[in-house]
Amino acid sequence: MSQRTRLLADYDPQGFYCELLGAPEECGRSNSRQASSIGTIIGRLDRLNLKTLRRRARDAERELFNLGITFTVYSESQSIDRILPFDVLPRILSAEDWRTVETGVKQRIAALNLFLHDIYHGQKALKDGVVPRELVLGNENFRPEMVGVDLPGGTYVHIGGIDIVRDVDGRFKVLEDNARTPSGVSYVLENRQLMLRTFPDLVDRVALRRVNDYGLRLHQALAEVAPDGAGGEACVVLLSPGIFNSAYFEHVFLAREMGIPLVEGRDLFVEEDRVFMKTVTGPQRVDVIYRRISDAFLDPDVFNPKSVLGVRGLMRAYARGNVTLANAVGTGVADDKAVYAYMPRLIRYFLDEEPILDNVDTHICAEPEGLAYTLDHLKDLVVKPVGESGGYGVLIGPRAKAADIVKRRRELKADPANYIAQPMVRLSVCPTLTAEGIEARHVDLRPYAVTGRDTWVLPGGLTRVALTKGSLVVNSSQGGGSKDTWVLEK
Repeated sequence: MSQRTRLLADYDPQGFYCELLGAPEECGRSNSRQASSIGTIIGRLDRLNLKTLRRRARDAERELFNLGITFTVYSESQSIDRILPFDVLPRILSAEDWRTVETGVKQRIAALNLFLHDIYHGQKALKDGVVPRELVLGNENFRPEMVGVDLPGGTYVHIGGIDIVRDVDGRFKVLEDNARTPSGVSYVLENRQLMLRTFPDLVDRVALRRVNDYGLRLHQALAEVAPDGAGGEACVVLLSPGIFNSAYFEHVFLAREMGIPLVEGRDLFVEEDRVFMKTVTGPQRVDVIYRRISDAFLDPDVFNPKSVLGVRGLMRAYARGNVTLANAVGTGVADDKAVYAYMPRLIRYFLDEEPILDNVDTHICAEPEGLAYTLDHLKDLVVKPVGESGGYGVLIGPRAKAADIVKRRRELKADPANYIAQPMVRLSVCPTLTAEGIEARHVDLRPYAVTGRDTWVLPGGLTRVALTKGSLVVNSSQGGGSKDTWVLEK
C-alpha cells in the first residue's frame, strides 16, 4: 500500500526526480528509499494535515521576521530588505547520496586549489594546453599581483560553495563553482534550528548529521592557515563592507558563530607591513582576515584607488606573508563560468583521477565550434554570461520569448567570449507548501567546503527552491527560497 495517504496524497512530482520520494518510477510505491529512515519521515509527514502544516509554517515565518534573517534585493532605484522565504518541507539526502556529494566536492576543491597555485606560479597547465592561456591571463579576475606569492598550505579557496543539481535520472551534476565569497551558509544553520523547534516530531529518533559546528570548524580552518609568525592563538577577524551590504546579516552571524571581531576597513591599519586592529586597549595584530569584500576594493594602493572599504597597504602585508586573506586574492579565475567547463580536464590533470561529480555539458562560446552550436540551437539551450551571478542575464531558450532570443543572438555575435551555453537540465523537485497545497518545485544544492590543513564539507548545505511554479531559477534575488537539508547518518 502506498505510504502517501494524507498530506502527500495528491502530490505529483510531474515526472521529475523527487528529493523525497526518489525516481519517477518509484514514486507512490514501496522502494529502498522508503524502507529507510526517509520512509519513517514520509510516514510522519503524512500524519500531518495541511491545516497543521500551514500553522507551523506561519510560526516559522514569524520567527524569521523576529530574528531579522534578511537579505537585500537591489533594483535600479532602491534596495529592499526581505525575509528569505523558507519552506518547511525538508529535502532529505541518504547517507549514500551524501558520500557521493562530499567526496566529489572535496575532489573539486583540491583541483581548484592546485589550479590556482599553478596559474600564479609555474603555469604548467597553460603551457600544456589544458586550459587556454588567454582564458586565464585575459580573465578580469586574474591578479598579476599574486604571481609568485606563496600561501600557507597552498590554499586559495578556504571557503568554497559548489552549486549542484540532480537530473531526472537522479545523478548529481555540478552547475557552478563559487570560489570567491560563497554566501548563504547562515541560512543553513538557521533553517536547522528553526526546523528542530517547529517540527521536533519529524526527527525524533532519526539520526541526522549535525550542522551546528560550522562556526567552530571554520574558525579552526582559518587559524590553521595563519602566517608562520602568528605565534600562539591566531587573531582572526571578519572584514565586512558594512551594514549596507546585502549579506550583512550573514557577516554578523558568522562573526558571532566563530567568536571573532566583525570589522570594517576603517577598523584596520597597516604598519611596517603588518596588519593591526584598533581596539580600546591599543593596536592588536591581525593574522587572518575572512574578507567579504571583493578584490577590487581591498586595497586602494593596488586596486580601486577610490575604495573606502579596504585597507591601505593590505596587499603589501599579504604579499610578504604577514597576513592571510580568505579567500585568497585572485580566486575569481576559478569560478569563472568559462573556466568551469574545463574542470573535468583539470581534475584529471592535477589529481590523475576521474571526476566524481560530472559537469553539465557546456559549450564555450569563445570557441568557434561552441559559438556555432549555440547559435544553431539557441532556442534549446540555457545561455549564461560568464561574469554574472545570482541568476541575472540567464536566457532559458525553451521558455524565452522570440524577441529575447533575437537579442541574445545579437549579444552572442558581438561578444561571444562573454557567454557559455548548456542544455536545460530537468532539475529534481521537492514537495513544497504553496497556496494551492503541496506541489513540486525545482531545487538545487550548495554544499560548503572549508579548507585549512584539509577539507571538511558541511553535511547537507543550502537547498534553494524555485517558489514559482515551473520556474528553474532558485536564486533568492530572483524570488527563490530555501529548505532545510537533512543528511541521514545511515
